Amino acid sequence: QVQLVESGGGLVQPGGSLRLSCVASGMLFSIYAMGWYRQAPGKQRELVARIIMSGNTDYKDSVKGRFTISRDNAKKTVYLQMNSLKPEDTAVYYCNVVVAGSGTDYWGQGTQVTVSS
Repeated sequence: QVQLVESGGGLVQPGGSLRLSCVASGMLFSIYAMGWYRQAPGKQRELVARIIMSGNTDYKDSVKGRFTISRDNAKKTVYLQMNSLKPEDTAVYYCNVVVAGSGTDYWGQGTQVTVSS
């Protein structure tokens, strides 16, 4: 059974930083991509950043230059360093893993990020 465990969310003031982590465990033989999505109240879930295991990355335009995604393949862990946070970054952040070959994806339980003074 695949499990994704997220950590690192919380309350931060505008301009502050947070680092999210997501550890994947279970029957994951080969991962194609790991990423972070977010969902704000009343809005659809959206891609924030994604990293392919080869190293290529994709970012939502509004977070480029502020957020950095990275991964440790051996530990099956993905990180999201979030700097210069803005109130509009407030959302529940979800970790996502896509399995190579099958394309099956898995989701974490979500971690709340609140940016407020």
